[in-house]
Amino acid sequence: MPSPASYSRNLAKAASRRLRSPLIAQLGVRHNSGNPLSKPSPTEIPNTINEKTTHFGFKEVPESLKESLVGSVFTSVSPKYDVLNDSMSLGIHRLWKDSFVSSLLPKLPPSMHSPDGNREWEPSFKCLDVAGGTGDIALRILDRAREKYGNRDVQVEIVDLNEGMLHEGVKRVANTMYYNTPQIKFTHGNAQSLPSHIADNSIDLYTIAFGIRNCTSLPAVLSEAYRVLKPGGRLGVLEFGKVNNPLFREVYRQWSFSVIPLMGQILAGDRDSYQYLVESIEKFPSQAEFAKLVQEAGFQTGELREGAAWTDYTNGICTFWRGVKA
Repeated sequence: MPSPASYSRNLAKAASRRLRSPLIAQLGVRHNSGNPLSKPSPTEIPNTINEKTTHFGFKEVPESLKESLVGSVFTSVSPKYDVLNDSMSLGIHRLWKDSFVSSLLPKLPPSMHSPDGNREWEPSFKCLDVAGGTGDIALRILDRAREKYGNRDVQVEIVDLNEGMLHEGVKRVANTMYYNTPQIKFTHGNAQSLPSHIADNSIDLYTIAFGIRNCTSLPAVLSEAYRVLKPGGRLGVLEFGKVNNPLFREVYRQWSFSVIPLMGQILAGDRDSYQYLVESIEKFPSQAEFAKLVQEAGFQTGELREGAAWTDYTNGICTFWRGVKA
Protein backbone atom coordinates (compact mmCIF):
# COMPACT_ATOMS: atom_id res chain seq x y z
CA MET A 1 0.00 0.00 0.00
CA PRO A 2 1.39 3.45 -0.82
CA SER A 3 2.49 5.39 2.23
CA PRO A 4 0.53 8.32 3.70
CA ALA A 5 3.34 10.57 2.49
CA SER A 6 2.80 9.48 -1.13
CA TYR A 7 -0.93 10.02 -0.73
CA SER A 8 -0.26 13.50 0.61
CA ARG A 9 1.88 14.36 -2.43
CA ASN A 10 -0.84 13.12 -4.77
CA LEU A 11 -3.48 15.11 -2.90
CA ALA A 12 -1.41 18.27 -3.02
CA LYS A 13 -0.97 17.90 -6.78
CA ALA A 14 -4.70 17.35 -7.23
CA ALA A 15 -5.46 20.38 -5.08
CA SER A 16 -3.27 22.61 -7.22
CA ARG A 17 -5.24 21.57 -10.33
CA ARG A 18 -8.70 22.17 -8.89
CA LEU A 19 -10.38 25.44 -9.83
CA ARG A 20 -13.55 26.78 -8.29
CA SER A 21 -16.33 26.76 -10.87
CA PRO A 22 -17.58 30.27 -11.82
CA LEU A 23 -20.85 28.81 -13.11
CA ILE A 24 -21.54 27.21 -9.73
CA ALA A 25 -21.03 30.56 -8.00
CA GLN A 26 -23.01 32.44 -10.65
CA LEU A 27 -26.07 30.21 -10.33
CA GLY A 28 -26.23 30.42 -6.56
CA VAL A 29 -25.20 26.97 -5.42
CA ARG A 30 -25.33 26.95 -1.63
CA HIS A 31 -21.99 26.24 0.06
CA ASN A 32 -21.24 25.22 3.60
CA SER A 33 -18.91 27.31 5.68
CA GLY A 34 -15.42 26.11 4.96
CA ASN A 35 -14.70 23.85 2.03
CA PRO A 36 -14.88 20.10 2.66
CA LEU A 37 -13.63 19.57 -0.88
CA SER A 38 -10.32 21.30 -0.34
CA LYS A 39 -7.42 18.93 -0.15
CA PRO A 40 -4.84 19.19 2.62
CA SER A 41 -1.33 20.24 1.79
CA PRO A 42 1.47 17.87 2.82
CA THR A 43 2.00 19.87 6.03
CA GLU A 44 -1.70 19.51 6.88
CA ILE A 45 -1.83 15.73 6.54
CA PRO A 46 -2.50 14.37 10.05
CA ASN A 47 -0.36 11.79 11.75
CA THR A 48 -1.94 8.59 10.44
CA ILE A 49 0.24 6.00 12.13
CA ASN A 50 -2.41 4.92 14.63
CA GLU A 51 -5.44 6.15 12.71
CA LYS A 52 -8.33 3.89 11.82
CA THR A 53 -8.29 2.86 8.17
CA THR A 54 -10.93 2.21 5.55
CA HIS A 55 -10.95 1.00 1.97
CA PHE A 56 -10.37 3.12 -1.12
CA GLY A 57 -11.06 0.53 -3.75
CA PHE A 58 -8.79 -2.36 -2.83
CA LYS A 59 -6.36 -0.13 -0.92
CA GLU A 60 -6.46 0.51 2.81
CA VAL A 61 -6.13 4.22 3.58
CA PRO A 62 -6.51 6.39 6.68
CA GLU A 63 -10.14 7.43 7.14
CA SER A 64 -9.15 11.10 7.12
CA LEU A 65 -7.86 10.78 3.55
CA LYS A 66 -10.65 8.85 1.84
CA GLU A 67 -12.91 11.85 1.30
CA SER A 68 -10.17 13.74 -0.54
CA LEU A 69 -9.20 10.73 -2.62
CA VAL A 70 -12.80 10.12 -3.68
CA GLY A 71 -13.12 13.83 -4.43
CA SER A 72 -10.20 13.58 -6.86
CA VAL A 73 -11.89 10.68 -8.64
CA PHE A 74 -15.17 12.51 -9.19
CA THR A 75 -13.50 15.78 -10.16
CA SER A 76 -11.76 13.79 -12.87
CA VAL A 77 -14.77 11.81 -14.13
CA SER A 78 -17.52 14.45 -13.82
CA PRO A 79 -17.31 15.89 -17.37
CA LYS A 80 -17.85 12.42 -18.91
CA TYR A 81 -19.80 10.80 -16.08
CA ASP A 82 -23.14 10.35 -17.86
CA VAL A 83 -21.56 9.35 -21.19
CA LEU A 84 -19.53 6.67 -19.47
CA ASN A 85 -22.56 5.43 -17.52
CA ASP A 86 -24.38 4.91 -20.80
CA SER A 87 -21.39 3.19 -22.38
CA MET A 88 -20.65 0.91 -19.43
CA SER A 89 -24.25 -0.16 -18.82
CA LEU A 90 -25.46 -0.04 -22.44
CA GLY A 91 -28.02 2.47 -21.21
CA ILE A 92 -29.59 0.09 -18.68
CA HIS A 93 -28.82 2.47 -15.79
CA ARG A 94 -31.64 4.66 -17.15
CA LEU A 95 -34.14 1.84 -16.65
CA TRP A 96 -32.87 1.19 -13.12
CA LYS A 97 -33.27 4.87 -12.23
CA ASP A 98 -36.74 5.08 -13.78
CA SER A 99 -37.91 2.09 -11.73
CA PHE A 100 -36.25 3.46 -8.58
CA VAL A 101 -38.06 6.81 -8.82
CA SER A 102 -41.43 5.40 -9.84
CA SER A 103 -41.32 2.96 -6.90
CA LEU A 104 -40.48 5.65 -4.35
CA LEU A 105 -42.61 8.63 -5.35
CA PRO A 106 -46.09 8.41 -3.80
CA LYS A 107 -49.30 9.52 -5.49
CA LEU A 108 -49.43 13.31 -5.34
CA PRO A 109 -52.37 15.71 -5.75
CA PRO A 110 -52.40 17.96 -8.84
CA SER A 111 -51.05 21.46 -8.35
CA MET A 112 -53.36 24.46 -8.21
CA HIS A 113 -50.57 26.94 -9.01
CA SER A 114 -47.28 26.96 -10.91
CA PRO A 115 -43.99 27.77 -9.14
CA ASP A 116 -43.03 29.94 -12.14
CA GLY A 117 -45.22 32.87 -11.09
CA ASN A 118 -44.43 35.65 -8.64
CA ARG A 119 -46.75 34.38 -5.94
CA GLU A 120 -45.27 33.00 -2.73
CA TRP A 121 -44.62 29.32 -3.40
CA GLU A 122 -44.12 26.64 -0.78
CA PRO A 123 -43.37 23.01 -1.69
CA SER A 124 -45.86 20.45 -0.46
CA PHE A 125 -43.38 17.58 -0.88
CA LYS A 126 -39.64 17.92 -0.20
CA CYS A 127 -37.03 15.56 -1.59
CA LEU A 128 -33.34 15.40 -0.74
CA ASP A 129 -31.15 13.80 -3.41
CA VAL A 130 -27.73 13.17 -1.90
CA ALA A 131 -24.62 12.58 -4.03
CA GLY A 132 -26.90 13.57 -6.90
CA GLY A 133 -24.74 16.24 -8.50
CA THR A 134 -25.56 15.58 -12.15
CA GLY A 135 -29.29 15.92 -11.48
CA ASP A 136 -30.22 12.57 -13.00
CA ILE A 137 -32.47 11.43 -10.14
CA ALA A 138 -33.77 14.90 -9.24
CA LEU A 139 -35.03 15.56 -12.76
CA ARG A 140 -36.70 12.16 -12.87
CA ILE A 141 -38.54 12.96 -9.63
CA LEU A 142 -39.75 16.32 -10.94
CA ASP A 143 -40.73 14.91 -14.33
CA ARG A 144 -42.67 12.02 -12.83
CA ALA A 145 -44.53 14.27 -10.39
CA ARG A 146 -45.50 16.60 -13.23
CA GLU A 147 -46.24 14.04 -15.95
CA LYS A 148 -47.91 11.36 -13.82
CA TYR A 149 -49.76 13.49 -11.28
CA GLY A 150 -49.84 17.01 -12.69
CA ASN A 151 -47.93 18.13 -9.61
CA ARG A 152 -45.43 20.99 -9.53
CA ASP A 153 -45.38 21.43 -5.77
CA VAL A 154 -42.38 19.11 -5.37
CA GLN A 155 -38.99 20.54 -4.50
CA VAL A 156 -35.73 18.59 -4.82
CA GLU A 157 -32.55 19.74 -3.14
CA ILE A 158 -29.42 18.13 -4.54
CA VAL A 159 -26.53 17.78 -2.09
CA ASP A 160 -23.13 16.75 -3.39
CA LEU A 161 -19.61 17.00 -2.00
CA ASN A 162 -18.00 17.44 -5.42
CA GLU A 163 -18.19 20.75 -7.24
CA GLY A 164 -17.42 19.14 -10.59
CA MET A 165 -20.54 16.98 -10.30
CA LEU A 166 -22.63 19.97 -9.18
CA HIS A 167 -21.35 21.91 -12.18
CA GLU A 168 -22.59 19.17 -14.51
CA GLY A 169 -25.97 19.19 -12.78
CA VAL A 170 -26.35 22.95 -13.08
CA LYS A 171 -25.57 22.75 -16.81
CA ARG A 172 -28.16 20.02 -17.28
CA VAL A 173 -30.92 21.81 -15.36
CA ALA A 174 -30.22 25.00 -17.33
CA ASN A 175 -31.71 23.21 -20.36
CA THR A 176 -34.96 22.23 -18.62
CA MET A 177 -38.22 23.89 -17.61
CA TYR A 178 -37.10 23.78 -13.98
CA TYR A 179 -34.27 26.23 -14.49
CA ASN A 180 -34.66 29.36 -12.37
CA THR A 181 -37.59 27.89 -10.45
CA PRO A 182 -37.67 26.99 -6.75
CA GLN A 183 -38.38 23.35 -7.62
CA ILE A 184 -34.70 22.43 -7.75
CA LYS A 185 -31.66 23.70 -5.93
CA PHE A 186 -28.05 22.64 -5.51
CA THR A 187 -26.10 22.51 -2.27
CA HIS A 188 -22.45 21.73 -1.66
CA GLY A 189 -22.42 19.38 1.31
CA ASN A 190 -21.42 16.10 2.90
CA ALA A 191 -23.75 13.08 3.18
CA GLN A 192 -22.21 12.16 6.54
CA SER A 193 -22.92 15.58 8.05
CA LEU A 194 -25.65 17.32 6.08
CA PRO A 195 -25.74 21.13 5.91
CA SER A 196 -27.26 22.73 8.99
CA HIS A 197 -30.14 24.36 7.10
CA ILE A 198 -31.62 20.90 6.44
CA ALA A 199 -33.64 20.52 9.62
CA ASP A 200 -34.65 17.42 11.55
CA ASN A 201 -37.92 15.85 10.39
CA SER A 202 -38.16 18.11 7.32
CA ILE A 203 -37.82 15.79 4.30
CA ASP A 204 -40.47 13.56 2.71
CA LEU A 205 -38.16 11.53 0.44
CA TYR A 206 -34.40 10.91 0.69
CA THR A 207 -32.59 9.38 -2.27
CA ILE A 208 -28.97 8.47 -2.88
CA ALA A 209 -28.06 6.73 -6.15
CA PHE A 210 -24.64 5.25 -6.89
CA GLY A 211 -23.05 7.44 -4.23
CA ILE A 212 -23.17 5.81 -0.84
CA ARG A 213 -20.45 3.26 -1.58
CA ASN A 214 -17.98 6.16 -1.90
CA CYS A 215 -18.69 7.43 1.62
CA THR A 216 -16.34 6.72 4.49
CA SER A 217 -19.05 5.75 7.02
CA LEU A 218 -22.23 4.07 5.80
CA PRO A 219 -23.85 4.23 9.28
CA ALA A 220 -23.19 7.99 9.44
CA VAL A 221 -24.91 8.55 6.09
CA LEU A 222 -27.93 6.46 7.09
CA SER A 223 -28.13 8.17 10.48
CA GLU A 224 -28.25 11.58 8.79
CA ALA A 225 -30.93 10.34 6.39
CA TYR A 226 -33.02 9.17 9.34
CA ARG A 227 -32.53 12.47 11.16
CA VAL A 228 -33.78 14.72 8.35
CA LEU A 229 -36.70 12.54 7.20
CA LYS A 230 -40.17 13.19 8.59
CA PRO A 231 -41.86 10.33 10.43
CA GLY A 232 -43.24 8.18 7.63
CA GLY A 233 -40.65 9.61 5.22
CA ARG A 234 -39.07 7.28 2.69
CA LEU A 235 -35.45 6.29 2.13
CA GLY A 236 -34.30 4.99 -1.25
CA VAL A 237 -30.76 3.77 -1.94
CA LEU A 238 -29.75 2.69 -5.45
CA GLU A 239 -26.35 1.07 -5.68
CA PHE A 240 -24.43 -1.73 -7.31
CA GLY A 241 -25.16 -5.05 -5.61
CA LYS A 242 -23.82 -8.58 -5.64
CA VAL A 243 -24.76 -10.62 -8.71
CA ASN A 244 -26.85 -13.58 -7.55
CA ASN A 245 -26.08 -16.01 -10.39
CA PRO A 246 -22.63 -17.61 -9.85
CA LEU A 247 -21.84 -18.04 -13.56
CA PHE A 248 -23.06 -14.58 -14.50
CA ARG A 249 -21.23 -13.15 -11.46
CA GLU A 250 -17.85 -14.30 -12.77
CA VAL A 251 -18.58 -13.12 -16.32
CA TYR A 252 -19.68 -9.73 -15.00
CA ARG A 253 -16.63 -9.43 -12.77
CA GLN A 254 -14.24 -10.22 -15.60
CA TRP A 255 -16.02 -7.73 -17.86
CA SER A 256 -15.98 -5.03 -15.17
CA PHE A 257 -12.28 -5.26 -14.45
CA SER A 258 -11.18 -5.57 -18.06
CA VAL A 259 -13.63 -3.36 -19.98
CA ILE A 260 -14.70 -0.53 -17.65
CA PRO A 261 -11.19 0.84 -16.87
CA LEU A 262 -10.38 0.57 -20.58
CA MET A 263 -13.50 2.57 -21.45
CA GLY A 264 -12.45 5.16 -18.89
CA GLN A 265 -9.08 5.42 -20.61
CA ILE A 266 -10.56 5.68 -24.12
CA LEU A 267 -13.51 8.00 -23.42
CA ALA A 268 -12.15 10.11 -20.57
CA GLY A 269 -8.39 9.55 -20.57
CA ASP A 270 -8.61 8.27 -17.01
CA ARG A 271 -8.13 4.57 -16.35
CA ASP A 272 -7.27 4.85 -12.65
CA SER A 273 -10.51 6.54 -11.59
CA TYR A 274 -12.61 3.85 -13.25
CA GLN A 275 -10.42 1.14 -11.77
CA TYR A 276 -11.31 2.61 -8.37
CA LEU A 277 -15.03 2.69 -9.22
CA VAL A 278 -14.97 -1.01 -10.13
CA GLU A 279 -13.03 -1.91 -7.00
CA SER A 280 -15.44 0.12 -4.83
CA ILE A 281 -18.32 -2.01 -6.12
CA GLU A 282 -16.51 -5.15 -5.00
CA LYS A 283 -15.96 -3.72 -1.51
CA PHE A 284 -19.59 -2.68 -0.95
CA PRO A 285 -21.64 -4.89 1.42
CA SER A 286 -23.98 -7.58 0.14
CA GLN A 287 -27.69 -6.90 -0.22
CA ALA A 288 -28.53 -8.46 3.14
CA GLU A 289 -25.59 -6.81 4.93
CA PHE A 290 -26.56 -3.36 3.73
CA ALA A 291 -30.25 -3.94 4.49
CA LYS A 292 -29.18 -4.77 8.04
CA LEU A 293 -27.38 -1.42 8.26
CA VAL A 294 -30.56 0.33 7.10
CA GLN A 295 -32.49 -1.42 9.87
CA GLU A 296 -29.84 -0.57 12.47
CA ALA A 297 -30.20 3.11 11.52
CA GLY A 298 -33.83 2.88 12.67
CA PHE A 299 -35.66 2.33 9.40
CA GLN A 300 -38.50 -0.12 8.88
CA THR A 301 -37.60 -2.33 5.92
CA GLY A 302 -39.74 -5.43 6.10
CA GLU A 303 -38.08 -8.84 5.99
CA LEU A 304 -34.38 -9.03 5.18
CA ARG A 305 -34.90 -10.59 1.76
CA GLU A 306 -35.16 -9.67 -1.89
CA GLY A 307 -38.59 -8.28 -2.69
CA ALA A 308 -39.00 -6.80 0.79
CA ALA A 309 -35.99 -4.91 2.15
CA TRP A 310 -34.45 -4.65 -1.30
CA THR A 311 -35.13 -5.27 -4.99
CA ASP A 312 -32.50 -6.61 -7.37
CA TYR A 313 -32.21 -5.34 -10.94
CA THR A 314 -30.50 -7.32 -13.71
CA ASN A 315 -29.56 -10.33 -11.57
CA GLY A 316 -28.32 -8.14 -8.74
CA ILE A 317 -25.92 -5.96 -10.74
CA CYS A 318 -27.91 -3.08 -9.30
CA THR A 319 -30.00 -3.08 -6.12
CA PHE A 320 -32.67 -0.78 -4.70
CA TRP A 321 -32.87 -0.71 -0.88
CA ARG A 322 -35.84 0.94 0.81
CA GLY A 323 -36.79 2.02 4.31
CA VAL A 324 -39.43 4.06 6.12
CA LYS A 325 -38.79 6.24 9.15
CA ALA A 326 -40.95 5.04 12.01
